[in-house]
Amino acid sequence: MKFILLLSVLALGACASDKPYVQMQHGNAGGITSYARSLIGTPYKYGGDSPDSGFDCSGFVLHVFRHTLSVKLPRHSEEMSRLGQGVSAVNLRAGDLVFFNTLQRRFSHVGIYLGGDRFIHAPSSGGRVRTENMRDAYWKKRYEGARRITWRG
Repeated sequence: MKFILLLSVLALGACASDKPYVQMQHGNAGGITSYARSLIGTPYKYGGDSPDSGFDCSGFVLHVFRHTLSVKLPRHSEEMSRLGQGVSAVNLRAGDLVFFNTLQRRFSHVGIYLGGDRFIHAPSSGGRVRTENMRDAYWKKRYEGARRITWRG
């Protein structure tokens, strides 16, 4: 009986929306990627984290996860790279976070994997939220790894 009570308490704690370390169920990926795609064309803005003001890369990812799953992620891509579970490139699933070295610094850029070697992100100054092919030479050379954020809701 104590074991069941402990599991119930742990389960309730894991459902809190401000918990960044959560387990994303496979069925949630469609909501994440659909909403992310709806933001294509939103302007890049350094420090931005809303569709109204624009996004930087990590602001885009944290907004999508907050909006679709009510999950609070850290503000910076390097901090996001420590969450969840590492995923090899051959095991990527839609909704996984993909990381790149674009500023001569590990995990300096983050996007959301869409499937079919494509990801969505807020690129850089002057850019807009868009999709890219991870096999393109630029991204392939800078790929750092991926993480699966899990969520129990």
